[in-house]
Amino acid sequence: MKPAIANGHVVTIHYRLTLDDGSIADESFGGDPLVYLHGSHNIVPGLERQLAGKNVGDSCECVVPPEEGYGNYDPAADQTVPKTAFPPNVELKAGMSFQTRARNGQAMPVWIRSVKGDDVVVTANHPLAGQTLTFKVEVVDVRRATAEEKKHGHAHGPGGHHHH
Repeated sequence: MKPAIANGHVVTIHYRLTLDDGSIADESFGGDPLVYLHGSHNIVPGLERQLAGKNVGDSCECVVPPEEGYGNYDPAADQTVPKTAFPPNVELKAGMSFQTRARNGQAMPVWIRSVKGDDVVVTANHPLAGQTLTFKVEVVDVRRATAEEKKHGHAHGPGGHHHH
C-alpha cells in the first residue's frame, strides 16, 4: 500500500489551476506531473493543507482563497519606473517577471503590469494575488521522501516545473 499524503512524503500530482474568471492559469495534464515534498511549503499553503490525507488515485477539487494562495492584492506594491531601468535589449511585456534586489539585499521577483510609452508599471504582487484558486488535482503517486530530499526540502522528481 502506498502511504497517504503527509509531511515528509514525496507526492506526484497532475493539476489544473483555474481562476475566478474560469481561465486556466496553469496545468500539468498532458505534460510532466508536478512532484513536490509535502510539508515543505513548495506549493501554495491552502492546496497543501487540502491534499493532506489523500491517497494515490484520489482526485479532488480544492478551492484556495487568496490568503492561502498567493496573498491578497496590495496596491502599495505597484510602482512606476522608467523604461531605462530595464536592460535595453529586452522587449518589455505585461506579465514578464524580473529579479530585483529588495532593500535588505534579498532577491525579489517583480512583474510588469503594463507598459505605457516610457513608463513601466511593475508590481511585487504575484500575478495570482487576490485570486481564488481552484485546483483540479489527481494524485498520481505518494512515497516516503529520501533522507536527502528531506534535508533539502524538495523532491528530486524527473525534471519538470519549478514553481516558487
